[in-house]
Amino acid sequence: MLARAGHSVTLIGRQAHMQAIAQNGLQLDLANSSSIESIPLQTSTEVSAVRDADLVLFCVKSTDSETAAQDIASHLSAHSVVISLQNGVENSLLISRHVQNAVIPAVVYVASEITAPGCVKHHGRGDLVIGTMSPPRLRHPQQTLTDVADIFASAHVAVRISDNVMEELWSKLMVNCAFNAISGLSQLSYGKLSERESIRSTQADVVKEVIAVAKAEGVLMSEPEALQTIAQIAVAMAGQKSSTAQDMARHKISEIDHLNGFIVRRGLTHGIPTPVNQALYALVKLVETSYTESAH
Repeated sequence: MLARAGHSVTLIGRQAHMQAIAQNGLQLDLANSSSIESIPLQTSTEVSAVRDADLVLFCVKSTDSETAAQDIASHLSAHSVVISLQNGVENSLLISRHVQNAVIPAVVYVASEITAPGCVKHHGRGDLVIGTMSPPRLRHPQQTLTDVADIFASAHVAVRISDNVMEELWSKLMVNCAFNAISGLSQLSYGKLSERESIRSTQADVVKEVIAVAKAEGVLMSEPEALQTIAQIAVAMAGQKSSTAQDMARHKISEIDHLNGFIVRRGLTHGIPTPVNQALYALVKLVETSYTESAH
């Protein structure tokens, strides 16, 4: 979207994707569009390509956060700002352990999937919530956040600036915990999950556990609002399968350790029972053990 709006954008990724994009542009299949757009982009398979970037969009899986942060640290310019566009609540902190630059946490609400190398299918939404870490490492936090929001706005990406981005990250984590594992284990879309009362009830139990752990971590969440959010997402992203479902379909290790697994770990720390999150976490991990076995 940024490249489409005329910004200078370089994608850094794996060979197959970068080769396809270098040859044909990024193939973007936007929801509600009758045609697929081809968007020319600079590409690289080397992390050193972050050099001189004003804005670094940090989009790796949570399992790769620390490694990727270590890899880019020596290549970042002093003025570079890093935005974590990831699931989970720990990533900004993990990144900031390895880079000296300012790190902006972002909450991403978009339904999309990579259908083939260099091809992205968009199913719905596409908005961000950003805020500052504590401490922010920014000389002028509000001005920087406003500048970032303006850049995205120029590309028709809606960005809301939050005074409490941690609360927003926990809200997204709650959504991920309610949908991702169940969508992954069933390989069904959010809309299909919401059709079954037993699944809605299971999701409500997941939400209660997440809220209890969040409270122990100093983040207060409203249960009625959380359940309303779950219901709204089932409608707004009815055709979407979770990123965990997409990983499981490809026999890739998912981010479940940073989703339901995170709630289980923090629950143990605080002495809070999380049986439903534990069951979903254990089942996904069980399925994932078969990938390594089949690989051998």
